[in-house]
Amino acid sequence: MQFNIFTAMEQALILIAEDDADDRFLVKAAFDETGNKDTLLFAENGVELLDLLNHRLTAGDTLPHLILLDLNMPKKDGREALREIKQHEGFRKIPVVIFSTTNNVQEIARCYEAGANSYITKPNSFEQLIALLGTIRQYWIEVNSGAL
Repeated sequence: MQFNIFTAMEQALILIAEDDADDRFLVKAAFDETGNKDTLLFAENGVELLDLLNHRLTAGDTLPHLILLDLNMPKKDGREALREIKQHEGFRKIPVVIFSTTNNVQEIARCYEAGANSYITKPNSFEQLIALLGTIRQYWIEVNSGAL
């Protein structure tokens, strides 16, 4: 039984904020391996992420159905970007999954306090990345009853 407006065959728009080019490449390759035909948008830092969101909102374009957010980025880190997203009337309902190598209990608690919908530590292998991204996508796009 589907609880979301999407079916497994439909596309979602997923925004990934990641400053590391190798990690962006691996995330794209892993999403491709899941077999879904989602549209992936990439931002290299928090400033670019918020600019992209504001541009899409102003232009009347579809907002992302999910944001994967790295914490340690230049210009504006993921923590700052998360706070701004969750304080913005137009963006606060977009699920934000923190996707970081940081596995510090205090950091995780701060992210949840700032409004993160989930916190996931990046896996160590490409096979684990494929499985994890497939699970994240399945939950946030197919199972979760989205508020958008």
